[in-house]
Amino acid sequence: MRILAMISLLMIFLSGCKEEENKHININFELKDKNIPQRESNSENIYKAAISAMISPKETFVNYKELIDYLSIRTNHKIELIQKKTYQEINNLIESGELDFAFICSGAYVDLSSKCKIDIIAVPQTNGKCLYQAYIIANKESKINKFEDFKGKSFAYTDLLSNTGRLYALKRVKEIGNNDVTFFSNIIYSNAHDNSIQLVNKGLVDGATIDGLIYEFMKVNSPEYVKNIIVIEKSEFYGIPPIVTKSDKKKYVDTVRKVLMNMDKDEKGKKILSKLKIDKFVSGHDSSYNSIRKIKSFVSK
Repeated sequence: MRILAMISLLMIFLSGCKEEENKHININFELKDKNIPQRESNSENIYKAAISAMISPKETFVNYKELIDYLSIRTNHKIELIQKKTYQEINNLIESGELDFAFICSGAYVDLSSKCKIDIIAVPQTNGKCLYQAYIIANKESKINKFEDFKGKSFAYTDLLSNTGRLYALKRVKEIGNNDVTFFSNIIYSNAHDNSIQLVNKGLVDGATIDGLIYEFMKVNSPEYVKNIIVIEKSEFYGIPPIVTKSDKKKYVDTVRKVLMNMDKDEKGKKILSKLKIDKFVSGHDSSYNSIRKIKSFVSK
């Protein structure tokens, strides 16, 4: 009965849910899908790019439009932006060569780099670091004070491949001798960190694991979305979500790398970076994600 009641509430608030196996519920926040056209022989001045749904499609468009426009002007390329619901869909497009570059989650990068040769074009530096954390959050009225208190409670993940939006919580559950299916009463897949934050803020789920950078961004820019939330714990630091390309496209998108690396050196670029709470873009290193690889190995045992 509790799961049915939860589903009914989510259908009213978020317009559309479906119950899946193992008490997993998937919420569809996807923009209308579009077919991805194949690159034509005369389309060399077009970059196909994607931004994984770390934030909801609407927020992605609002927050990243200026950056994409800036890249388009500075590289003298039209940029065709592709949005998909899941990280796996974006990974598939990178692996197949249908995308030239993409902003992806660190967990998705670890998964993708195990399947094909990937190069990191650049990574954002925020507050002087190229690192970020997972935040475990709860609704203030839930009486949850520590991770163990989530036993028998509802919980939101972001995506199957998400590091801060799923993998970290799996690690925590395993560390206390449980698995997530039996530990939580039911699991919600929100498809974006800001969606998970809203679910907790509205009391529609008891807690969630989310990207701390997105939480801090919302705390400053949309404080009403976090007013009913407490942060239960913060993870260790991980390598920040990178901008990547398939290795055989590295030379083709080198202009993108150069533009990103120099954004902080012109006024227009500085303004865009400031809005995104990014200091600048810098070179990234695969070894920065080894700690995530260790967690993935730990939870899969």
